[in-house]
Amino acid sequence: MLAIRTRRRKAVVLATAAVLAGLTAPSLTASPATATTTTATTTTATTNTATTNTDYDDTYYKDAIGKTGASLKSSLHTIISDQTKLPYSAVWDALKATDEDPDNSGNVILLYSGVSRSKSLNGGDTGDWNREHVWAKSHGDFGTSTGPGTDIHHLRPSDVRVNSVRGNKDFDNGGSAVSEGGGSLTDSDSFEPRDAVKGDVARMIFYMAVRYEGGDGFADLEVNGQVGNGSNPYIGKLSVLKAWNDEDPPDAFEEHRNQVVYDDYQHNRNPFIDHPEWVESIW
Repeated sequence: MLAIRTRRRKAVVLATAAVLAGLTAPSLTASPATATTTTATTTTATTNTATTNTDYDDTYYKDAIGKTGASLKSSLHTIISDQTKLPYSAVWDALKATDEDPDNSGNVILLYSGVSRSKSLNGGDTGDWNREHVWAKSHGDFGTSTGPGTDIHHLRPSDVRVNSVRGNKDFDNGGSAVSEGGGSLTDSDSFEPRDAVKGDVARMIFYMAVRYEGGDGFADLEVNGQVGNGSNPYIGKLSVLKAWNDEDPPDAFEEHRNQVVYDDYQHNRNPFIDHPEWVESIW
């Protein structure tokens, strides 16, 4: 807890410094996260920020601003449920755009390993990348149906073998190192992604729990405080995911991805990337 409080204090200091700097310096447009890559195995190097994106507060989020708790969750559900839904076959091309390596337009960055891999290596063989459902599709039994099964806010490119290791496990700290997993860990009932994307994973899970509330013929997805949820429409571990959201705030790559999904594909946003503080307000 001390480490988390220290990181929070640092985040506040950094955010305050950024505001003061903005009073004297011209604003700059954020660029995608820098990624040092090779054709196959180099991990992404990103710089975390602790900023809040208020660009859409007067428009997209106007009905949610000022609300907290259940009222905030309900408002956000209404807002983000207005989306264009993709068929599963369209997800391949969407991920090639949303997760493009900013240093190599022919590659995508794989979520769990951080590897930069050719866009053409999408498939199901060893050495390929495939479509990882971060909210495991068996948790609620939605499969690849149009809706939660094709929502690219939680679908990410992942190495086929690493994706298999994750399987449908819940998220928690601890375990043994995943071979070529970029620092990810796993045990019998949980998976811990590499540090650079822990917050990304948490915010995708929280998005799904707000977007899918039992309508559209799909299960009511909820985050709970345990692992081993199996086929129930739950994913844990809530306390760990909240900590990951605090420890790994949105970076430029994640923010850019959110914008591409909004502008070019689903036309809805992950509100917890724009306002990571809303996690604490709701949960």
